[in-house]
Amino acid sequence: MRFATYTTAGNQYYGAVADDGMIPLSPNFPRWTTLRNVIENDGLHALAKAAQGRTATHHDVTYDIPVPNPEKIICVGVNFPDRNAEYKDGQEAPPNMSLFPRFPRSFTGHNQPVIRPPESEKLDYEGEIAIVIGKGGRRIAEADAYDHIAALTLCNEGTIRDWVRHAKFNVTQGKNWDASGAMGPWIVPFTHAAQLDDIRLTTHVNSELRQDDRTSRMLFPIRRQIAYISTFTTLVPGDIIVTGTPTGAGARFDPPKFLKPGDVVEVAAEGIGTLRSEVIDDT
Repeated sequence: MRFATYTTAGNQYYGAVADDGMIPLSPNFPRWTTLRNVIENDGLHALAKAAQGRTATHHDVTYDIPVPNPEKIICVGVNFPDRNAEYKDGQEAPPNMSLFPRFPRSFTGHNQPVIRPPESEKLDYEGEIAIVIGKGGRRIAEADAYDHIAALTLCNEGTIRDWVRHAKFNVTQGKNWDASGAMGPWIVPFTHAAQLDDIRLTTHVNSELRQDDRTSRMLFPIRRQIAYISTFTTLVPGDIIVTGTPTGAGARFDPPKFLKPGDVVEVAAEGIGTLRSEVIDDT
């Protein structure tokens, strides 16, 4: 079962994804305005039950980011061995993970344009798996971390490369341009460890394979990410952790392969789906 947030005829809904459209579920649950409210109330099972036996009635839809207005989006940087080696600084993997925040406005939905701003032509792609927190907590033990995940989705964590180097150690301004990345298409409920422990993650640009790795090779596994992040901040339902990108981003080619208008980026992961974005220039 897959659940999405989408807009049709000027109204936003959440619902179950069918092969030919959407099964609207938000009208059945007026007490839960958004998928974030559903997750806060452990309601994904109720949604799945309500969708059984129904067919799609919304066919012309626009995908929005799956979980509207999360309190926090926290991204993990340099989280694959080859990605660490790209920096060519001679350093082994650090003892702790690099983190930075992203704002919801910096993401757009599946099949929606990713925007290259006029201030820079160095828009890059980063394909990643994102987890949605279902049960909040502070100082969560690694052994218990998976119990706190509600669902999985995908992310093209678009980056304006020259703007991440505007300051000595701050990447935030290069990571938060409006609609510079994408998230979706939907969320897949997380029910067992095999959905995360060793799955393939790929990124294609114009059908060319650029990134290809497996979650089992992460320097900081997702269990550790949840434990580490929850040490310094309380995780709440609907929070999103973007778990890291493999080697192969455009900046690491010689010459670099930055995105340009008309390029199509597809991020895919086993058991989750494919997130598609086309690049346009800001107008």
